[in-house]
Amino acid sequence: TLTVTSANHWVTAWLGLELNMISILPVIAKQKHPRSTEAATKYFLTQATASALMLFAGAINAWQTGSWNIMQLNNKLSCILMIAALAMKMGAAPTHFWLPEVMQGTTLATALLITTWQKIAPITLLYMISNHAEPIITLSIGLLSILVGGWGGFNQTQLRKMMAYSSIAHLGWTMTVISTVPNIALTNIIIYMIMSTPFFILLMTTASKTLQTMTTTWTHTPTATIILMLLLLSMAGLPPLTGFTPKLLILDNLVTHKLTITAATMAILSLLSLTFYLRTTYLLTSTAPPTTTQSTTTWRLKPHQNQITAFLTPIALFNITILPALLM
Repeated sequence: TLTVTSANHWVTAWLGLELNMISILPVIAKQKHPRSTEAATKYFLTQATASALMLFAGAINAWQTGSWNIMQLNNKLSCILMIAALAMKMGAAPTHFWLPEVMQGTTLATALLITTWQKIAPITLLYMISNHAEPIITLSIGLLSILVGGWGGFNQTQLRKMMAYSSIAHLGWTMTVISTVPNIALTNIIIYMIMSTPFFILLMTTASKTLQTMTTTWTHTPTATIILMLLLLSMAGLPPLTGFTPKLLILDNLVTHKLTITAATMAILSLLSLTFYLRTTYLLTSTAPPTTTQSTTTWRLKPHQNQITAFLTPIALFNITILPALLM
């Protein structure tokens, strides 16, 4: 990832992405189960295809313009191919099919890695070529991702698959403004990572993998349940939580660029995501738990997990960090 983020040459960036992909394959296939092997194979095939397309786009650009520099992607065809390759690497629609399957086949920790860390390299490259990106293409990918992310998560009972579709929807919001205001797009993806990290850590701690097991967390970790609920609402983008801020900035920017209909469509499509977030929130906090524990312990997290959660949760829930910018 660091190789990609510090690269100036397309081949160096490609090499960094290949190293990144080869390194995570054993992590995905660690469980020694047919499903995890299948997930690793799907991940490998998709990422290898995207890498080949990316190298092809870089080669076309070098052939036409004589430059391998990442910032000088002046050829229109190579720019379109590059955006398609990077969208495939991240799991944005319409090349999103691998992401829910891969996440379902791995552990929660690896799923967290795929939805957060593995997005850094492609997003950095997109950020670097954003001034050459065609707004119509990034907008189309973004709108489709928001639609797919909301619709796909609708019927999911598996939390990992639900979070995969949530990731696709958040990527959609990022893609819509990457060509116009890349800084806001970057803010959006960083805030998504900050929100999803404590969520996944709490899922690991409570060993929740389905919506059914989530209903029983209230009995033994009430504090964690409340935090999970707030994190879900923050991911849904409800004010005054942090998740609302990037959405507000993105919609504001689209309206400024005379894309009011697009902004309205995105706001309506985000209601699909809101539905499954609210359903999960309802199952977490409003359903009567089957059993009650006699213990008075309200917080049963391991110390090291506790620290990460304690650090990231306030940032994920309160707009303190971005409030001055909103007021100005």
